[in-house]
Amino acid sequence: MSTVTAHDSASPTANRLYFAAWRWHFYAGLYVIPFLLMLAVTGLIMLWVSSVTELNRERAHITPGTTLLPVSALQAAAEAAVPGGAATQYIAPMGEGRVAAFAVAVGEDTTGVTLDPYTGAVVETFPWRAGWYDFATDIHGTLLIGDLGDWLIEAAASLGLLLVISGLYLHWPRNGATWGKALTVQRGKGRAFWKSLHGAVGVWVSLILIVFLISGLSWAGLWGAKFVQAWNTFPADKWEAPLSDATHASMNHGAGKEVPWTLEQTPMPASGSLSGTVAVTGPVTIDSVMDLAATLGFDRRYQLNLPAGETGVWTISHDSMSNDGPNSAADRTIHIDQYTGNVLADVRYADYSFYAKLMAWGIAFHEGDLGAWNLALNTLFCLSIILVSVSGLVMSVKRRPAGARLGAPPRPVDIPYAKGAILVTLALALAFPMLGLTLLAVILLDLVILSAVPPLKRLVS
Repeated sequence: MSTVTAHDSASPTANRLYFAAWRWHFYAGLYVIPFLLMLAVTGLIMLWVSSVTELNRERAHITPGTTLLPVSALQAAAEAAVPGGAATQYIAPMGEGRVAAFAVAVGEDTTGVTLDPYTGAVVETFPWRAGWYDFATDIHGTLLIGDLGDWLIEAAASLGLLLVISGLYLHWPRNGATWGKALTVQRGKGRAFWKSLHGAVGVWVSLILIVFLISGLSWAGLWGAKFVQAWNTFPADKWEAPLSDATHASMNHGAGKEVPWTLEQTPMPASGSLSGTVAVTGPVTIDSVMDLAATLGFDRRYQLNLPAGETGVWTISHDSMSNDGPNSAADRTIHIDQYTGNVLADVRYADYSFYAKLMAWGIAFHEGDLGAWNLALNTLFCLSIILVSVSGLVMSVKRRPAGARLGAPPRPVDIPYAKGAILVTLALALAFPMLGLTLLAVILLDLVILSAVPPLKRLVS
């Protein structure tokens, strides 16, 4: 293993700290880069599938008529198109000349049905939430291997934060360099060009990358589900209604996230009591619930989940992360008792915690749901992440000494005691448990295993 040896001990502390940061950046990159490439590619697929075709084919056009059919008539037509099926979810048309959509379940299988809302004619049937978007989503979140994939990705995202911070430190202008040069790609040959490209593009995307990493980690299995999401889950005890055993996450399909982040772990209210505020008078049907939605201001694309079982509720929802609209502040989720028609719960953006509000905007931004500018920016961002990852690999290969296997940057014999660096590292490790575990693993690998086992020592030298 190469080190910064005796003659380097006279070097300034900052120089030794630079080598230490470089070495950490190198090791973090070895693990993180494959995941960044995967996340960028699957992110591009999800971004463009959702913007071009939508998630449930609801961008399909029809010729507008004069009168919309009752939603109950559309439900009957959708169920007739799937023998033995029962509707579980309705998505209102995006606008005039657009289709309506139903999810129709038969046992464990769910079929999507789009219809002309003026005639009830079936436009298309398809497997519900089983297209390219959801396939890419499953890779993006779990690598198709469940919890293990989620943990591996969470470790990569956590180390990604260390990668960004160490990268900014390494590329920070020093020794007379200027920010003008740091932020632009300098002409050159060989490794110098690739280093400039890697550093300049990395600095430009660093802030957005941090937003993406933290918003993604907030949904991860350890830091997300066990810490920040649990701490920011909307408190169901604000409702007077009895609670169901099911949580809001039960309305998700597969890997898709279809309910607001702050509600996923919140128990659903249960139908069957006299609780709530009177809302629907007369028979409680899909048509009367839709009439209520209209009086409450729901328009264009929004979702209606039908009651599931004897204690299930009608759920009307509109949120930006589900592609319902570009304004996260318009988020609203309403639960209605299937027997009395009373509103059991009404959760709006204003009811979210501060962090949940940040997540409402962060996830919508992450998914490119805030408009054409967001689509363009996220496309450029994903392409930049691919460029930064590839340039980092090329730069590493070009600096690798002849005959070396990995060619890790040298480790100083006497790593300086830098309070700032230690405090930043400890803060990150405490805030993100998976980062702390991976840092511990890397320290053991670098100082104990690689230094003690000759074949491994030759691998990195």
